[in-house]
Amino acid sequence: MQYEQLKLENQICFPVYAASRLITRAYQPHLEKLGITYPQYLVLMVLWEEDRITVNDIATKLILNTNTVTPLLKRMEVMGIINRQRSLDDERKVLINLTDKGCRMREQAAAIPLQLVEELQQSGITEEELFGLKRSLEKLINQLRGREETTLGCF
Repeated sequence: MQYEQLKLENQICFPVYAASRLITRAYQPHLEKLGITYPQYLVLMVLWEEDRITVNDIATKLILNTNTVTPLLKRMEVMGIINRQRSLDDERKVLINLTDKGCRMREQAAAIPLQLVEELQQSGITEEELFGLKRSLEKLINQLRGREETTLGCF
């Protein structure tokens, strides 16, 4: 093939994409018990760390646009997991806080990460390999975030 760089097997982006999708799929049975999706789980993790933060803060932490996060938050509000409230100091800002239901979900979700690690270890992946992968991906994310303004494409 004249364009070796265009072969799927030569891409770095594809294994990262595929792994992300497969990990999200592995979460599904656990999250279905809570009645939430993976993106909703991510929002909850942010709020369990720091409740009553702005939509912009959530979007920044999750590396998402606010126009992606806002509909997600609206659905979570309808579900009774969070409350959205305009800031009294700056009405352009919307503050998000957990409801009692959202707080209780933390206890139910606490075992999920360990269960997934155990499932991966049963398939032969060591904890050391998982944490090494996490460190490598964090380094990649930090590099790419520094280049957000440029067009990255796959490499």
